[in-house]
Amino acid sequence: MPNTQHLPRYLPEQTYEWNYKHAPEPVDREVPSFPGCWSFCGLPVPSPLGIPAGPLLNGKWVLYYASLGFDVLTYKTVRSSSRACYPLPNLQPVQTSSLEGTETAVKLSAEMQGSWAVSFGMPSAEPDVWRRDVEQTRKQLSAEKRLSVSVVGSLQPDWSLEDLADDYARCAKWAIESGADCVETNFSCPNVCTRDGQLYQQPEAAALVASRVKAVSGTVPYLIKIGHLSQKAEAHAFLQAVLPFAAGIVMTNSVATTVVDDQGTPLFSGEQRGICGAATRQASLNQLRLFTELIAELPADQPRPDLISCGGIGSASDVRTFLAAGANATHLATAAMCDPLIACQIRKELAATS
Repeated sequence: MPNTQHLPRYLPEQTYEWNYKHAPEPVDREVPSFPGCWSFCGLPVPSPLGIPAGPLLNGKWVLYYASLGFDVLTYKTVRSSSRACYPLPNLQPVQTSSLEGTETAVKLSAEMQGSWAVSFGMPSAEPDVWRRDVEQTRKQLSAEKRLSVSVVGSLQPDWSLEDLADDYARCAKWAIESGADCVETNFSCPNVCTRDGQLYQQPEAAALVASRVKAVSGTVPYLIKIGHLSQKAEAHAFLQAVLPFAAGIVMTNSVATTVVDDQGTPLFSGEQRGICGAATRQASLNQLRLFTELIAELPADQPRPDLISCGGIGSASDVRTFLAAGANATHLATAAMCDPLIACQIRKELAATS
């Protein structure tokens, strides 16, 4: 097995645009099989391992991680118009233990210790660019792999909620026309202050947007990505609002808080940023257990969406734990960005103990 330090990966010291243009080529390596039979929102897949929206900036990044043992590849969130990325730092390592969502701040770290603050702001290429890229990527991706495309509405100053919902649906329709196996709407981005990033906290608005997207998605599985919900009443309200529409719920985006330096001075102009990585693992697991409980309480005739967990998952033990807690799939972002061989390592360990 080659030294993982020599495999290409996203370089945080470089800009988003640089990393977009310098995507690595797929690697030719043997990937261990994953024990068991698996599906993703009704679609057969070789394993429950995937990449959530974030690390896969374009089709070349998708194909690279597909070659490294990930089976559901989520194309980074795209829009109906281009949008630039926030300035550096986009990935700022932080010092923190397990987060609960009540923290007022975390301190920056000079080195990566398992968690970082994410500050991209949901950038997007022009629609003509990403639509062609999705189409070409799906053609190059092996048939057993699933390409999910994450979309978000781009709220304009004079728009109503209906306008925003139509924009979500427009992007979803384009993604499906380009060949996406699944489409995901991002209802959570802690790095923006507009309504498009907070829909998971607004059940009625979420239901309206989800209904518009479902109307264009047809038989293509439709997933909704949400942020951190820790209270049962809030989680129940959201679940009931989207049950008629969602084939899957993807959680947890991140846990948001302020980042400060050693002198206590806030970074990012004092605005909150989503913390991702190991520090969010317990919060993500708690949220999964909460939603598993809520789904178990549903009447027999109500649909039961798949639960796709992300947030701090980084080992075979984590995968076992999240699957046992009710996850239908386990997606890795921070761990995969830091160690491109993580899926192969997880597969090897689980195959040896099955």
